Parts: sequence; C-alpha cells; structure tokens
Amino acid sequence: MSFRKKFIGTRAFYASVLALLVPMIVQQGITQFVNLLDNVMVGRLGTTPMSGVAIVNQIVFIFNLTIFGGLSGASIFGAQFFGKGDQEGVRDTLRFRLVFSVAVTALGILVFLLFGRELFSLYLNEEASSPEEIAATLGYAEEYIAIMLFGLLPFAINQCFSSTLRDVGETFSPMVASVIAICVNLTGNYLLIYGSFGFPKMGVAGAALATVIARYAEMGYLLLRTYAHRRQFPFLRGLFRDFRVPLSLVKRIAVTGTPLLLNETFWSIGTAMVNMCYSSRGLEAVAATNINSTVWNLFAIVMSAMGNAIGILSGQLLGAGDIQGAKDTVRKLLFFSVTVNALIGLLIVGVSPFIPYIYNTEVTVRQTATHLLMISGAFLPLSAYTQGTYFTIRSGGMTFITFLFDCVYTWAVCLPIAFCLCTFTGLPVVWVFFCVSAADIIKAVIGAVMLHSGIWARNVVGEGEKDKKTQEAAL
Repeated sequence: MSFRKKFIGTRAFYASVLALLVPMIVQQGITQFVNLLDNVMVGRLGTTPMSGVAIVNQIVFIFNLTIFGGLSGASIFGAQFFGKGDQEGVRDTLRFRLVFSVAVTALGILVFLLFGRELFSLYLNEEASSPEEIAATLGYAEEYIAIMLFGLLPFAINQCFSSTLRDVGETFSPMVASVIAICVNLTGNYLLIYGSFGFPKMGVAGAALATVIARYAEMGYLLLRTYAHRRQFPFLRGLFRDFRVPLSLVKRIAVTGTPLLLNETFWSIGTAMVNMCYSSRGLEAVAATNINSTVWNLFAIVMSAMGNAIGILSGQLLGAGDIQGAKDTVRKLLFFSVTVNALIGLLIVGVSPFIPYIYNTEVTVRQTATHLLMISGAFLPLSAYTQGTYFTIRSGGMTFITFLFDCVYTWAVCLPIAFCLCTFTGLPVVWVFFCVSAADIIKAVIGAVMLHSGIWARNVVGEGEKDKKTQEAAL
C-alpha cells in the first residue's frame, strides 16, 4: 500500500470529516478564545487576583474532568448505538449521563463548601510568597468560588446534551449554544469586572457571575433547540418520563466507563499536583503557568477536536461492524492531526514572545510565560498524537488500557519528575516544565505499539448483543 493511500484520504473523506470537525473547532475555538479574554480581563486587575482565580480553576478543572470521564463511558455506547440505529439505546445513555452528572455535581459542591480553603492553600508556598500575598490570593479565590458554585449544575447538564448530540453527528447546536454563552460571558465580564455603563465594579466576583449567567444561557438554548427539533432526535421521546436505565446497560457502562471516570478524575488530580509542584516556585510561577495553559488551550483546539472526531467516527464504524474501515480512518486522521498541529505549534512558538504582554503583570512573569509557551508549541504535534491515540483506544471500549495509558502514566512518570525536580533541585520552573513535557515521548511510543496491535478495534455493542442472546438461549 502506497504512503498516500495509507495515510492520506480522498476529498470525500475529508469533506465528511470536516463536516463533523469544523463545528467542534468553532465551538471549542470560541470557548477557548473567550477563556483567554476572560483570563486577560482578570489579569488586568493584577497578579494576585489572577493567581486566585487560576488556583480555583485548577480545582474546578478536576470537577470538569470528572464529569467528562463519567460521560465518556456512555459516549462509547452512544456513538455505537447510533451507528447501529438503536435510538432507545441512545436515550438510555443520555438518562445515565443526567443521573450521573447531577450526583457528581452535588458531591462537588459539598467538597468545595467543606474543604475549599484547604484545597486552595495547597497552591501557596509560604517560603516563596509573603503572608500578605497569600492572604489576598486566598481572599480572591474564596470570593470567586462562592459564585462559581452556582454554575456547576448547568455546566454538567450542558455536557450531557452536547456530548449526546455529538455522538449522533449533530455538532451545530452545541456550537451555537457555545457562541451564545460566549457573547453573554464577554458582555458580563465587561460590565461586571470593571463596572462599565453604571454596573457595579465587582472584580473577580464579576467574572464569576458572568460565567454563571453564560452557562444558564447556554443550557436554556440547548434544551429549547433540541426539543424544538425533537423529530430529528428520536431518542428524546420519553426522555424525562422516568430515569430508569436497563440494569444490563448500567453494568456495561460501569465496566467500560469506570476506568474512564477514574482516569479523568485522577489524571486531573495528577495534573493539578504537577501544577502544585510548579507553584512551589512562587506566585510568579502560578501566574506564568496560568498564562501558558490558557493560551495553549486556545491553540490546542484542533488537537482536541481531532481527538473527539477520531473517537466519534471510529466508534460509529466499530458499532456498524466495519473494523477495517475504523482502522483506516484512524490512521488517516492521526496523520492529519499531527501534520496540522505541527504547523500550529510553529505558530505558537512564533507568537509566544508577544502574547504575555497583554497581561498586566510583572516582566519576570511575562518572560517565564513566553518560555513555557515556546515549549508547549514545540511539543504540540507529540500531544496531538497521544491525544488521538487515547481516543482511538477508548472508542473500542478498551478503557482500562486508556486508564493505564493516561492516568497511571501521569502519576508514575510526569508527577515524580515534577516533584523531584522542584523539591531536590533549584531548576527554574521553565526547565521543570520542559522535562515533564518531554516525558510524553515515552507515552507516544507506547501508544504507537498499541495502535499497531489493533487490540482497540472492538464492537462493544455487538458483544453486548451476543452476551444477551447467549443468556436468553441458556434460559
């Protein structure tokens, strides 16, 4: 097989991919751009307010990833049920998502109310920052989270409906919902952070309130839009009639999804702990890593969207029983993703000296952020490959493998590197960040071996049907 035929698809192939991909890129791109503007607006208040908000967002990130992890297991079945034409199965997976998300949200709110201050304090180093700076940062963090708690539930519900719609190939509605949320958020930021047009000047509290209002606006549109076109989505029929989900499906989602839930939760905790290691270098390191992560998230939208597209398209093909088609699609999409992200990585390196200067912070913070962005850009193609590999393995239900590949790797490799270098050496945060990023080379090699083996290419819906028939025959 020639290189072109093996790794490069036809025009029709890319047209079908882009039809799914572009709305996700637009949605995520606008979202991340607003996150950047949100971050800049708060950053204009100074290093301490920005650090307080950044610390809260690190902890909220764990909640967000827990929601994503719980929904990911259902998404595997949702995409494959849709590929099979089973609308009832899609409806049951959506019910499962809703019940799970509400339960996790309640638990998350409880944790923040009881242990929020203690969690935020973990990011503050008394040796690297003054008592006044620590007290001020904690004050901003508590002010911010007190309002953000009201936005956790609409966020969770939004993810339930958005992920289900993407599973069935509908990416336009989630995109429009995000655009509405973004417009509301930006307007709210301008009015409430700085007190424009007679509105109260609320600072970080205004940023939080704008985010909460935006999330309710997003949820409202998403629900109204989907139910206004419910004929297009047969799985919505009787959705809220009851919340009973077949026990057999719950068990299958639990078996497949629990590793994903544990992966996303503990991976996010591991990532937060890596950031805690960086924060041992002081508030300047906290501010610089916050700038890097916010800007990098904006540029990494293609990588993220490509990962989701790989998972959705390969899942649909696996559900339809086209194993070879799934393998061929994954191979071409991975090549496409790495190539595109290599170009984006060069762009990040090129603009990295300029972006940090839009923040109202110290020169040392800007310089550190510049170096972090250059490293992030250089390693973006590698990240694109490991991201695509993760979603590929996940699409076939090999969730325990993805748990080892993603979460265990973070705890066993990345976190020890960050901890040891920050604790036992005097290396600046830039060099620690470089070493942690470079460790993904090992992860990429492991991913390549797993992809080549083909162990991920499984039809989990078909396997479930076989088990059901076997049980019925035994009776």
